[in-house]
Amino acid sequence: MIVLGIDSSAKTAGVAVLRDGTLLYESWLGTGFTHSETLLELTDAALRAVRITPAAVDVYAVTAGPGSFTGLRIGMALVKGLAAANDTPCVPVSTLRALAAACDVPGLVVPAMDARRGEVYTAAFLKKEDGTLLRLRDDTAQSAAAAMDFAAAWCAENPGHSVTLVGDGAYLCAADWAKRGLSAPAVRLASEDLRTRAAAAAARIAAEEAAAGQTVPAADLRPDYHRLCQAERERAEREAAAKAQ
Repeated sequence: MIVLGIDSSAKTAGVAVLRDGTLLYESWLGTGFTHSETLLELTDAALRAVRITPAAVDVYAVTAGPGSFTGLRIGMALVKGLAAANDTPCVPVSTLRALAAACDVPGLVVPAMDARRGEVYTAAFLKKEDGTLLRLRDDTAQSAAAAMDFAAAWCAENPGHSVTLVGDGAYLCAADWAKRGLSAPAVRLASEDLRTRAAAAAARIAAEEAAAGQTVPAADLRPDYHRLCQAERERAEREAAAKAQ
């Protein structure tokens, strides 16, 4: 099975190709250029490097959110275009789950993506010694302090676990933890190279989902934003203000 994974949920764009569980190719780009400028080139380079065409891809994986609203739409639009030509099945993957899966350190993994407005998109997973990933919290948007409140409470009930922070908002959680001045649990940032790489992990997750028959047609792909976009928030605020008058 050949799986092509695409991640455009944050500033770093990534593409990976997996064949029968073996990672053939992975690239990522964090230059600051928009994904509309770079993602198609990265994908084309990946296909050329492994000497295949889109017709040879068995499954497309794409990070579905949370993340940048625009970035998610760009990634999904590309996957829809590639998959539609050959009716190739797709697997939308939680960005936070992919980030946690990419972490190679056992223990509690807290993915955090900068959601602006003083919040992070976050969840929590337990990474077991055998690499199995167990979800402990659903994806949500909340303050970094709330994310670390959960980590502290969970570790208090399950002593002996360290905490690894991943994602481009991990530094916000680390800063909150530093303010607390606590020595336990041990909290660390994942290495910078691994902190924002999700494409290969998304491809591995998609391979498992596809083997279990859990795919969707390209037309059914939808971003999972986890909160209203700015225009929707502003409209809701105006409507609330009008009702209050």
